[in-house]
Amino acid sequence: MEKTNYNTIDRLAHGDVLSRDEWMVLLTSLNADEREYLRAKAAETAVAHYGKGVFVRALIEISSYCKNNCYYCGIRASNRDAQRYRLSKEEILECCKEADSLGFNTFVMQGGEDPKQTDEWVADVVKTIRAAYPDKAITLSVGERSAEAYAAFKEAGADRFLLRHETRNDEHYMQLHPEMMSSENRRECLFTLKRLGFQTGSGMMIGSPGQTDEHLYEDIRFLEELQPQMIGIGPFLPATNTPFEKQSPGSADKTILMLSLLRLRFPTVLLPATTALATLCPDGMERAILAGANVVMPNVSPVEQRKKYSIYDNKKSTGAESAQQMQQLEDRLNAIGYHINYARGDFKN
Repeated sequence: MEKTNYNTIDRLAHGDVLSRDEWMVLLTSLNADEREYLRAKAAETAVAHYGKGVFVRALIEISSYCKNNCYYCGIRASNRDAQRYRLSKEEILECCKEADSLGFNTFVMQGGEDPKQTDEWVADVVKTIRAAYPDKAITLSVGERSAEAYAAFKEAGADRFLLRHETRNDEHYMQLHPEMMSSENRRECLFTLKRLGFQTGSGMMIGSPGQTDEHLYEDIRFLEELQPQMIGIGPFLPATNTPFEKQSPGSADKTILMLSLLRLRFPTVLLPATTALATLCPDGMERAILAGANVVMPNVSPVEQRKKYSIYDNKKSTGAESAQQMQQLEDRLNAIGYHINYARGDFKN
């Protein structure tokens, strides 16, 4: 039996630096047995560092307004059919109160780049949450802001920030975004967040229009440079009333492969089982965890608003994706030998 690819997987698991050619083989040429070996190694690595407890974060989707026109996103500014809402400070605090009562120790505020949710407003909300919940982790995902804004968020009490780089390849970035958006600026934001001391999350869609395996290799190299504490990846899913609405979704198998590769390359990274993967396939959460993921983010947004945060079609926000169904989530995790870990779930160096 040919052992070369198994040996490459073992070397990756041991922390060896792989060549471009070796990475391309892992991305493109593994057979079913080799993929299973990779998956098992990734799961073993995640358990070695974090055990079989899966961290939970309370997801609060704070606004479906966005000034940007990203070609893949259902809440893009020019989508006149998108349902819009923005949560008030008081509504966000109610979400935090409910999340606290359910046992969550991390709040994640995610939204479009809403011009009315200004830097000062975001900082004030963070400061208020920090005063009310001094021991909770506060995560923001509110897009590209200035270095001064990020510093103000940190001063107000935010611990973490999520901002996917989407693609390291500048030409591919231009295929996904309008001309006024800049891949270079996105990367600069990420390095600024790291410099300010945020636990920083980056990541990309798998199977986005125009993406090649060479692009994924470039993404891995960029993540090696950035060294984020969290990497969020999920399959591309088309959204109605966008330029990509007729495109095919990304592959669940490729997403699982990438999760395992990233777990081995970044052994202690926080790696979520994303809602996008759960939307694409019913057992997406379980498959992700068994491939090295160790975070899920149940939705604690107001129920009447969840369907409006439609960044892609048919987004799941009920069942195990809902914070109100934690027993269902626990049962599904138990069925594969895992359980919920309600701790803050900070990154381990």
